Amino acid sequence: MNIKEIIVVEGKSDTIAIKRATGADTIETNGSAIDEKTLTRIRHAQETRGVIVFTDPDFPGRRIRAIIEDNVEGVKHAFLKKELAIAKNGRKLGIEHANDEDLRQALRVVYTVDTLTAVNIPYSTLMTARLIGHPDAKKRRDRLSEILQIGPVNGKGLKKRLEMFRIAPTKLDEVVDMLNKEEEND
Repeated sequence: MNIKEIIVVEGKSDTIAIKRATGADTIETNGSAIDEKTLTRIRHAQETRGVIVFTDPDFPGRRIRAIIEDNVEGVKHAFLKKELAIAKNGRKLGIEHANDEDLRQALRVVYTVDTLTAVNIPYSTLMTARLIGHPDAKKRRDRLSEILQIGPVNGKGLKKRLEMFRIAPTKLDEVVDMLNKEEEND
C-alpha cells in the first residue's frame, strides 16, 4: 500500500504497526498531551505531504483528533472500529493491536474536513432516522458509524460529525435505509 501522507499516531507501538502494515511514515503525539513542537511538525507535514490522523478509538484518541483539527487545517482522518483494536487479552485498546489488513482497510477510507463546503443535517432527520432520541439510537449510530467509517460518536456529536465529514443527506438516507433493512432481517 502506497501512502504519500504522513500518518499521525499516538505512540511507538502504533508506528511499528503502521510501518508493518503499510510502510508509511508517522508522527507520534506521545499520548494526548500534544505540545506545540508536535503541532508544528504536524503543520509542516500537512504543508509538504499531507497528514492522516489515525488515533485509537477511545476518548484520548478523540481528544487528540480534536486538538489537531483545531490547530492544523485540512488534515484527513482514518478510523478503526473499536472491536478491531482490542488486544488479544481483552484488556487494552489501540491501533497497535489491529491486524495489518484491518489497518490497511481503515486507511483506504479517509475523510477530509472542508469548512468551505457546508452540509446541513437537520436534527429532525436524525430523530426520524432513530439515530437520536430513540431506545435503539445508540445501536443504530454505532452501525451507521461503522458503515460510513466516521468513528464512534454519541448522539450529541452525530450531527457535527456528519456535517464535518460532509456526509451528504442522500448518503445518510441510503445508509439509514440499509439499517432499516438489516433490522427487518433480524
